[in-house]
Amino acid sequence: MRDIAFVAFLFAFIGVGFRKPFLFILCFCYIDIVAPQRLSYFLINSIPISLIVFILAIGGWLVLDDKRDTRWSGRQVLLVLLLIYCGVTTMYADFPVEAQDKWSWVWKALVWAIFLPLTLRTRLRIESLILIMLLSAGSIAIAGGLKTAAGGGGYGELQLLLNENFGLYEGSIMSTVGIAIIPLILWYRRHGTVFPPDWRVSLFCFALCFACMLLPVGTQARTGLVCLVVLAVLSLRAVRHRLLYVAGIGMLTLAAIPFLPQSYTERMETIQGYKADSSASTRVAVWKWTWDYAKDHPFGGGFNAFLQNQLRVERQAGANDEGAQGGPIVYEDKGRAYHSSYFEMLGEQGYPGLALWLLLQAAGLVQMERLRRRYLKTRRAEEQWIAPLATALQHGHIVYMVGSLFVGIAFQPFIYMMLALEIGLSTYCRRREREAGWRPLMARPAQVPARQSFSNARS
Repeated sequence: MRDIAFVAFLFAFIGVGFRKPFLFILCFCYIDIVAPQRLSYFLINSIPISLIVFILAIGGWLVLDDKRDTRWSGRQVLLVLLLIYCGVTTMYADFPVEAQDKWSWVWKALVWAIFLPLTLRTRLRIESLILIMLLSAGSIAIAGGLKTAAGGGGYGELQLLLNENFGLYEGSIMSTVGIAIIPLILWYRRHGTVFPPDWRVSLFCFALCFACMLLPVGTQARTGLVCLVVLAVLSLRAVRHRLLYVAGIGMLTLAAIPFLPQSYTERMETIQGYKADSSASTRVAVWKWTWDYAKDHPFGGGFNAFLQNQLRVERQAGANDEGAQGGPIVYEDKGRAYHSSYFEMLGEQGYPGLALWLLLQAAGLVQMERLRRRYLKTRRAEEQWIAPLATALQHGHIVYMVGSLFVGIAFQPFIYMMLALEIGLSTYCRRREREAGWRPLMARPAQVPARQSFSNARS
């Protein structure tokens, strides 16, 4: 029955796309996030449904979509350069076969991030993409939230919709993404038009935010807790009554502590005592190895270069280590993943790749801050959704950058969709300003020559 539901939904989605080609783009985003072909037992798990819809989306845009409003961004140039550079490092990778395996999905994520902003010509398209991203990621968050509320969960034990570490179905990654989309959920509650704001939309949005906040508890991912604290601090910029906000956060935290499972609180305590935690100690050892590796290989070793690491890990003895007598515990390990996007880029793409990636992220944060300030005080009703959206995307981006310190998600496709949203919003606003000839903060038309205004009036 589940396979029949997936097939019916996908065929309906694709069928409507032949009338409205932009729906092919939304369909691919849904497939890339939820991965229904992996959830299926037999009907679509053997069909390259992702590649088929990918081709339909780009082909539909090339053949049928209106391209008069298409604009190019400097960040898309950075994505093109990153794509080319990753392709070159893959050709000369230390592990060619393993590198090709990762390259098989990384190139699609980068190409999609380059292509997607070209299609975001209107507010409706921008909002539709946000809605699909939220509902797709929300389906995973709701499943995790329900299981956590029912008493399930545990580090490496909470099963989301898929029982494997693929895409957003890995606990730490989904915890990071779940916290990162909370600002977008709250933005949609107030400014959405596909489903106009009412009590039902508000109820669903608040429930989805609660499910996202339960993910760090259910997965017991320390990264999720750090991201949640960062988001709470960032939200101080957007709230009107900051003292009430801080007091409310404090009261909710105190009220929630008694209901947290003991295993969760014990794991969160290892954030402070990380030197006695084997997972944290191993990550630090991997980071040290990557730093030394980059000194000898400044252009990186290609995808999955971590497979060659040989680690000597030293950590302090914990309370559960019998016979250690408080002394250090030394053990060896090898082939451990980076567990950090920054070191992932450094080890795989070297200093040039890391520089491109950091420049891409920094440019996005700066651009969203410019849009936020530019439209923050606008008096036009049709523009008042722009500054809050820029703020939501910026906060989600910062949460991602913080979470990336501890999770290897430098090429996570969902994050690149958020980057494409930032680019699309920026090019959309720039095009409207050039066409209308006005300044948003002034809330009045810019001065134009009298002869030009007379000819415009006649036309």
